[in-house]
Amino acid sequence: MKTIVTTLNAKFIHTSLALRCLKAYSEPEFPVEITEYTIKDPSINIVTDLYSKNPDVIGFSCYIWNIEETINVIEMLKKIKPELTIVLGGPEVSYDVAYWLDRVQDADYIVVNEGEETFKHLLQTLRDKTELKKVSGLAWRNDGKAVINAPREKLDLKNVPSPFRFEEDIAALSKRVTYFETSRGCPYSCAFCLSSIEVGVRYFDVNQVKDDLIFLMDNGAKTIKFVDRTFNIRRDYALDMFSFLIENHRPGVVFQFEITADIMRPEVIDYINEHAPKGLFRFEIGVQSTNDAVNLLVQRRQNFEKLTRTVTSVRDGGKIAQHLDLIAGLPEEDYNSFRKTFNDVFEFGVEEVQLGFLKMLRGTGLRLTAEQHDYIYMDHSPYEILGNNVLSFDDIIRIKQVEDVLEKYWNSHRMDLTVKYLITSAFNGSAFDFFQEFGAYWEARGWSRIGHQLEDLFTRLYSFLEEHHPAHLSAAESLMKYDYLLRQNFKPRKAWWPKSLSKEEVSAVFNHVLIQQDSIQAFTEKELYKHGFTASVDLDIEKFEKGNAIETSPFYLFAFYDHKTKTPHIRFIPREAVLSQK
Repeated sequence: MKTIVTTLNAKFIHTSLALRCLKAYSEPEFPVEITEYTIKDPSINIVTDLYSKNPDVIGFSCYIWNIEETINVIEMLKKIKPELTIVLGGPEVSYDVAYWLDRVQDADYIVVNEGEETFKHLLQTLRDKTELKKVSGLAWRNDGKAVINAPREKLDLKNVPSPFRFEEDIAALSKRVTYFETSRGCPYSCAFCLSSIEVGVRYFDVNQVKDDLIFLMDNGAKTIKFVDRTFNIRRDYALDMFSFLIENHRPGVVFQFEITADIMRPEVIDYINEHAPKGLFRFEIGVQSTNDAVNLLVQRRQNFEKLTRTVTSVRDGGKIAQHLDLIAGLPEEDYNSFRKTFNDVFEFGVEEVQLGFLKMLRGTGLRLTAEQHDYIYMDHSPYEILGNNVLSFDDIIRIKQVEDVLEKYWNSHRMDLTVKYLITSAFNGSAFDFFQEFGAYWEARGWSRIGHQLEDLFTRLYSFLEEHHPAHLSAAESLMKYDYLLRQNFKPRKAWWPKSLSKEEVSAVFNHVLIQQDSIQAFTEKELYKHGFTASVDLDIEKFEKGNAIETSPFYLFAFYDHKTKTPHIRFIPREAVLSQK
């Protein structure tokens, strides 16, 4: 009996931890082959590849991002190989099981919730032709009617085999994200989240966890994302793991954690700030809303004062990158309330603000009580909301405009200094208002429906400012030039800004730099002209970058690109110093 477990990942760099857990638990009694695809792969290509492997059983791991594509694959497989046994599992099909048995008639079985033991038991049952009703945690059909067996007891995680030791995975560890869990379950009851359904938190054996992490790093893993729902729920455990990773990390590796910020103990942050190398850790923090009344409606208790303490301590420590999540569309959070939530969070000045929209996931408390707030939402995955009693679809469209330019202009870090200036000077400190007004301008011109190059982002912002905020255009243009040149790996081929310097000015700047070359690094005149680039700016950017007020002052910005390290060396030269030289 040949068995394959598979899934359609969102991106190629992603890997499925679930498949590896199934394989580790089933073997050696039942050899299992893992094969992964992406949601962008043509369904016929996936079907062709799976068919060529000639399996008897295929298990599909199902999520909101891949269920529709997965169903297409299953339907084709069953047409060309009706005898194939199809098993579904994963969070998307573990709730409302009767619905999925009815909708996906080509699926023979559904493994409900935690799958390792149930899947292996099913394989034993299929091999030995024993009674299906004895497989706890299994859903199936008997004479066309749905049968949902009794749930299975939770695994003792301290005795499960490692899913990280497969030889076939080692070659790709450096190229793909490795998902890792040290615990399962969540202590909280957020009504919009599937994790709230499982009561209690269980931990894997800590020694096995550490051994696996060392193994992964020694074999080239570079990005390891912990999928624990609240990594820091136990202070001593979190501190021990952070300490272990700091002491044993390998160069170039990055660890990402989902943490709850308002319960993070200050001594843990202090320890990381003191001992961790910069860039080793990345924190994902689910803020969702800063409106206490909204949080209470979704059974989410959050101390914003303590959350602020954690986020600012991490930010000021300069060691850990932070990714803060927001959800638009929570109960009773109208447009103005969400605007405040957004501004509250953006004001932290963290590396990434992720703006998402509420999804009414099957099995969650919020979906079960959707009528109380007049929710309307998509019938099929991802079940995103289309409106409720306080947030219209028009409001959602406007917030999506914010999301679009937020991703392009802040989370991508293409022009941080420019965005900070515009928010402070042109929008009275309201980041939401900047992204909203610019997002509406962007959408009105159809730019959300076409591709763009890096230079397009600058010219489109320039166009917006020229039309709507001309008083801030000069300062913004200077900052945009700096942001642009600072983030290049090589000398730009040409400038995106409207007016370029004359040949005489460029020569004067280059001659000045040649005389003062010790302030950059040793280079020849030939290298200077080959890898150097200059532009004029009309304000003292160095002072502004240090937190001082905007000060109008004419400078030349000179960028020399080190072709070996692919990094720019930036100098600001007073225009008077260049023009006065003989």
